[in-house]
Amino acid sequence: MNLITEIFLVALALSLLLQLWLDRRQIRHVLAHRDAVPEAFRDHIPLEAHRKAADYTVARTRLGMAELVYGTLLLLGWTLGGGLEWLDQAWRSLGWSPVATGVGVILSVLVISSLLDLPFAVYRTFRLEERFGFNRTTPATFVSDLIKQFLLTLLIGAPLVWLVLWLMETAGPNWWLYVWGVWMGFSLLMLWAWPAFIAPLFNKFEPLDDEALRQRIVNLLERCGFRSSGVFVMDGSRRSSHGNAYFSGLGTNKRIVFFDTLLKSLTPEEVEAVLAHELGHFRRHHIRKRIVLLAGLSLLGLWVLAQLMQMPEFYTGLGVSTPSTYMALILFMMISPVFSTFLSPVMAWFSRRHEFEADDFAARQADPRTLIRALVKLYEENASTLTPDPLYSAFHDSHPPAPVRIAHLSRKLKESPQPA
Repeated sequence: MNLITEIFLVALALSLLLQLWLDRRQIRHVLAHRDAVPEAFRDHIPLEAHRKAADYTVARTRLGMAELVYGTLLLLGWTLGGGLEWLDQAWRSLGWSPVATGVGVILSVLVISSLLDLPFAVYRTFRLEERFGFNRTTPATFVSDLIKQFLLTLLIGAPLVWLVLWLMETAGPNWWLYVWGVWMGFSLLMLWAWPAFIAPLFNKFEPLDDEALRQRIVNLLERCGFRSSGVFVMDGSRRSSHGNAYFSGLGTNKRIVFFDTLLKSLTPEEVEAVLAHELGHFRRHHIRKRIVLLAGLSLLGLWVLAQLMQMPEFYTGLGVSTPSTYMALILFMMISPVFSTFLSPVMAWFSRRHEFEADDFAARQADPRTLIRALVKLYEENASTLTPDPLYSAFHDSHPPAPVRIAHLSRKLKESPQPA
C-alpha cells in the first residue's frame, strides 16, 4: 500500500464518518423539535405542516445517508476494486489513439455512473417525493429527461472532453493553463446559452401574462438598474409542486424566471419581494464573485492535477496500472469530492453571507414584512425544516436557517424602504 492509497483511504473514511455523524445529528435535532413550532412561526405555520416538514427532512436525510454509503462503495469499486482498470484495458484493446480512447473511457464512466445511480433517482422521485405530495413527474417525463441528458452529454460533453484531452496531450507542461482557459470559456458560454437554448428542452417558458404583476416587476427592474431579455413563467408544476424563482444568463441574455407553482401561492407584493431578493444577488455582484471563485478553484485544481499526473504512484495507488492523461483526469474528478467535504463550511458560509446581503437589498426595495410572509409561505409549501441542526446546517445549507433569516429580516422592520 503506497502513500497515495493511505491518504485516500484515510480521507475517505473521515469524510464518510463526518457526513454520517452530521446526518445523525440532523435527524435527532429535527425529531426532537418535531412537535413544537418555533415561536417566531407559531402564528403562521400549523403544527401539522411543521411535522410534515420534519418528517420530510428526516426521510431525505436517511435517503442521503444510504446514497452516501452506496457512493463510497462505488468509488472504492471504481478505484481500488479495479473498475477503472478493467474499463481502461477494454478500451485500449480497440487500438484507438490516446485522445479517442480517453473520450471513450470518460463517457463510459459517466454513463455507467448514471445507470448505477438510477435506482436512487427513481426512489427519490416516485417514492419519497410522492409520499409527501410533491412529485408530479410521470414515468414518461422521467425517461424523456434521461434521454435528453444523455444526448446533451454526447453533443456537448464529448467535444469538450476531446479538446481537454488533446490539450493535455499536446500543450506541454503548461497544459493546465490552456485547459483552464477552455473550461472558463465553456462555463461562461453555458451561462449565456442555458436559458435560451438548453433549459427550454426540459421546460416550457411562457412570457408573464399578468399585466399588473408584469408592470410591478418592470418598475422594480428599472429601480434596480437591471436589464433582462424578459420575464418568464416556467412550468415547474410539470415535475414538482415545489416553488422557486431565479434569474439566469449573461449580458443581454439574462432571464427572470418564476415557477408557475410560486405564482399560484404568493401575492403580487410577495412575488415582487422575492424578485427583489434575487436582484440583490445581481446588485451585490454575487454572480461575478462566484465566477471569480470558480475560476480560482478550478485553476488551483488543474495545477494540482498537473503535479499528480507526473507521479506513477498516483495511478497505482488508486488501482490503475497504466498512467495516462485521461485516467489522471478521471481519478482526480472522482477523489476531489472526498477532500472538498472538509471545505464545505467555508463555502456554505460565503453562500449564506450572500443570502443575507440579498435580503438586505430586498428590504430596501420592499417592505421586509412582505418578504417575511413570502418566505414563510415557501418554507411551509416546500416542507423546509424550521429547526435544522446548527452544525449540520453549517456544512450543508447554502441559505441561513429559517429562524436566523427571519430574525435578520425582522431587524430591518425599523428601517424605511429606500431605493438602493
